[in-house]
Amino acid sequence: MTRPTLSHVDAGGRARMVDVGAKRATARRAVAEGAIAMDAVAFRLVKANRVAKGDVLRVAELAGIGGAKRTADLIPLCHPLRLDHVAVTATLDSKLPGVRVRAEARLTGRTGVEMEALTACAVALLVVYDMVKAADRGMVIGPIRLLEKSGGRSGTWRAEPPKRAPRARGASRKPKARATKR
Repeated sequence: MTRPTLSHVDAGGRARMVDVGAKRATARRAVAEGAIAMDAVAFRLVKANRVAKGDVLRVAELAGIGGAKRTADLIPLCHPLRLDHVAVTATLDSKLPGVRVRAEARLTGRTGVEMEALTACAVALLVVYDMVKAADRGMVIGPIRLLEKSGGRSGTWRAEPPKRAPRARGASRKPKARATKR
């Protein structure tokens, strides 16, 4: 059985940027998702488009696209990429309550776009937090995860469905009160 290795670490254990010069350019795609849970009051404000800073969902989508384009500036070992396409969708989810974000990045190139999709998702969620924090500073971001990637030498990969859905803030069971000795 072959042991997995870290592509961004050299034989001496030092961080390095992967040399992709000899790789063949292929069509590559990645999709990521994430969520931000907020209280019911904040959710109603976003849903009614009554947040003072503007249209939360549309601004988050635009910021996510911008984030994907700037990934190499934020993640030190990422290659600057000429993205062919980035799409970010922010939608309300009353079950959280909150916002779910899905981001897709595509290109034809020598390296994958997983980090671009993940960055787009993270930036969009951070923008939601920034725009709604006046109503709820206790919002919770996450999980953010890669759903799928395709292209390149490793081919297609898809995430397993979550074993259990994450609980919205406040929905977890409260710990039992402990008796304390005085």
